[in-house]
Amino acid sequence: MKINVWGINYAPEMTGIAPCNTALCEHLHTHGHDVRMVTSFAYYPSWLKATEDRGRAFRTDEVRGVRVHRCWHYVPRRANALKRIVHEATFVATSFFRQLTLPAPDAYVVVSPPLLLGAAAWLLGAIKRRSFVFHVQDLQPDAAAGLGMLKPGLLMRALYRLESIAYRKAARVSGITPGMIDAFRRKNVPDSKLVLFPNGVVLPDLSKAPAPGAFRQRNSFSTEDFLAVYSGNLGVKQGLGILIDAARHITDPRVRIVICGEGAQRDELAGLMQSQGLRNVTLLPLQSEDHYREMLVDADVGVITQQRGSGGFFFPSKLLTILAWAKPVLAVADENSELVHALREGRFGLHVEPGEPQKLAQALERLSANRRLLKDHAVAGRSYVAQFEMDRVLQEFVSQLESLITLRGESRTSSSKLQKAPAWTVP
Repeated sequence: MKINVWGINYAPEMTGIAPCNTALCEHLHTHGHDVRMVTSFAYYPSWLKATEDRGRAFRTDEVRGVRVHRCWHYVPRRANALKRIVHEATFVATSFFRQLTLPAPDAYVVVSPPLLLGAAAWLLGAIKRRSFVFHVQDLQPDAAAGLGMLKPGLLMRALYRLESIAYRKAARVSGITPGMIDAFRRKNVPDSKLVLFPNGVVLPDLSKAPAPGAFRQRNSFSTEDFLAVYSGNLGVKQGLGILIDAARHITDPRVRIVICGEGAQRDELAGLMQSQGLRNVTLLPLQSEDHYREMLVDADVGVITQQRGSGGFFFPSKLLTILAWAKPVLAVADENSELVHALREGRFGLHVEPGEPQKLAQALERLSANRRLLKDHAVAGRSYVAQFEMDRVLQEFVSQLESLITLRGESRTSSSKLQKAPAWTVP
């Protein structure tokens, strides 16, 4: 197959959607397919391009065998709703132009956000006479409305209109959770188009994990400290302020909260910590790959937070990594969120509602005092996450791409074969 993957994030970015896009492209390449990635210059989650990338319009790299076509886009230092729209629109414009110059593939895989890529892919497909799969990592309009980032009005109507165009024009629409598939159905996407394509994870051989203690020693934590670690994007929808508030209610001096990452809310979090004089919260930069593994080994519990009202619209991929390293999870999320649904099913941790910092502090102290409970959650989580093993997830999706391309090829010679749709996996 010849596949062009089109999305705004890719390696060397290590958080968010980038690892998923990277894994898909590398899997395609490893299995003998001709794959191109059309993406941006790396900027996430620090919202800052490397010095050598600033001002560059286009560049083609080869990253572990994958041809990566990078396109200029506007990156605001401090993002707000308007700047994010410009940020995404500039990428869509420059990457659309880059796609026009590339040979037509058998199909496009378009990753949203940005939502506008769906309409751009429809136009590109009409020009190139190719179909596209619209893969949704984040229900962007719903999330913006749920978080109050955008008010009802002309702009929201425009976003929902763009979303509808993408769903109608795509050959297939894929999502990362069963709840997202249900959301597509409510948006009138027919079942014949729906594909469940969850994020995957590489399951590490825990017998070969780094020796315990390196992360603690490097950051002056003792062996007696109970480390509750959040790692990833420090953005609005993560609602990380609750960790600062919870720290004020923690009475056990051994319980330490570690916030590790980059993002739009980092300076605000640092200011809160300083103004409240908190000694039981540590703010660290995003870790290198080796240091990240050492951090997971030394963490006692992985913390995942979501802003109230956002949990039904995206699913944190960091959950799978935490579980793969056999760590329990403490989730701060709405009761009806995808994250809590998974936690209930897998029994791998505890759950606290957003806006309840005192209950969060109590949950941390409960876990710190009950090592048996921690162990039970860890074992359950490692068992649960096995269904998301990376090669298995990717191979199922690639098989579906092959079926789609075969079907489209047959339709060019016989319109009757349009009725013979492949067996797509939907919950």
